[in-house]
Amino acid sequence: MGPLQALSLLLLASLASSAAPPPSGYRSTLTHIDSKVGFTKAELMRRAVHRSRLRAATMLPGYSTTSSTSSTGPRLRSGQAEYLMELAIGTPPVPFVALADTGSDLTWTQCQPCKLCFPQDTPVYDPTISSSFSPVPCSSATCLPIWSRNCTPTALCRYRYAYGDGAYSAGGMGTETLTFGNSAPGEAPAASAGGVAFGCGTDNGGDSYNSTGTVGLGRGSLSLVAQLGVGKFSYCLTDFFNTSLGSPVLFGSLAELASSGGAAAQSTPLLQSPQSPSRYYVSLEGISLGDTRLPIPNQTFALRADGTGGMIVDSGTIFTVLVESAFRVVANHVAELLGQLAINATSLDNPCFPAPAGERQLPAMPDMVLHFAGGADMTLHRDNYMSFDEEDSSFCLNIAGATSTSTSVLGNFQQQNIQMLFDITVGQMSFVPTNCSKL
Repeated sequence: MGPLQALSLLLLASLASSAAPPPSGYRSTLTHIDSKVGFTKAELMRRAVHRSRLRAATMLPGYSTTSSTSSTGPRLRSGQAEYLMELAIGTPPVPFVALADTGSDLTWTQCQPCKLCFPQDTPVYDPTISSSFSPVPCSSATCLPIWSRNCTPTALCRYRYAYGDGAYSAGGMGTETLTFGNSAPGEAPAASAGGVAFGCGTDNGGDSYNSTGTVGLGRGSLSLVAQLGVGKFSYCLTDFFNTSLGSPVLFGSLAELASSGGAAAQSTPLLQSPQSPSRYYVSLEGISLGDTRLPIPNQTFALRADGTGGMIVDSGTIFTVLVESAFRVVANHVAELLGQLAINATSLDNPCFPAPAGERQLPAMPDMVLHFAGGADMTLHRDNYMSFDEEDSSFCLNIAGATSTSTSVLGNFQQQNIQMLFDITVGQMSFVPTNCSKL
């Protein structure tokens, strides 16, 4: 070996040894989709009620908030999520403001040349001017069988991803660099992840909710969590009515739980449904209100072998949805505490109760406790399950019921100021009460 060759090898070895390892953790921010409009509390709640119905209509087959004793209304449509995740894509990076969806896997953004794209505030990503973009061929394992079966191995992978509400994205699969965070004073420095498979959407339909695409945070192989190779992520949702506050979403080593009040973290196993393998299911075993364990049979929320039942933990559904029998028990006990019948007692919408004349705030209410498998108890303080409707002067229970389905959903209103950690490596969900605005 000549001196020049030896010097070249030494230089390459030096470069390899000095190359920075990939980050062990990533941080981004979730912003509420209503954060830039300045809605009143009553308007925020009205919009939340509407979107909660829509999301549940997509997630839960046969979902309706009409009582089983009444006729079923028209089929509802769903928005994809409630929170936007701030990222950048490509080299040089361009803004990627995506709907964060814990119920789906594919990450996609609108791409040039657009055949059909919805309006967006930032430039549409153009793969031809990004030095880090690579197309995915049909022969790649990233090209799922449903996409590759009709193309030759040397052709480029074309995808079409449809959501339950009729929204969709179609285009070509590629890999790109995603950048998390920024370098603003007081913020965590930016961190990048290369080779992330994503959909380059040139034909997109549905409501955008001020986004440029979607980040899939589900449990499948294409989800961002799986592709980062970090095995776990957490989010911590700030006060629902203070939409100016961002909510942190953390991956890998940064996702560890942090209590601000000395409370111990609790954990429950994650379950998987053959009907919806990408969703995060847990086993809810009962509900207490104050010191009273409510009379709900133990198997009401069980996930059965055929994939029915269970409880989905979802960041995109606002109000918790309980199967009708359990919902009635909870609503009746809240009515007893308030000494009032619900205004909408026959409906399965979240029930509201008339406030006494001149009353402008919620009364004292006991904690509600959700009892999960493994002895994990999630305590919901009054403001995590009740709200005051200023327009109608009423106290509202922000939990809804559903007919024609045996699946329940833990909504994001109930998750305020509770850090939620999903570890897909060990199959476990952990949580701890936290002041999310300080995390």
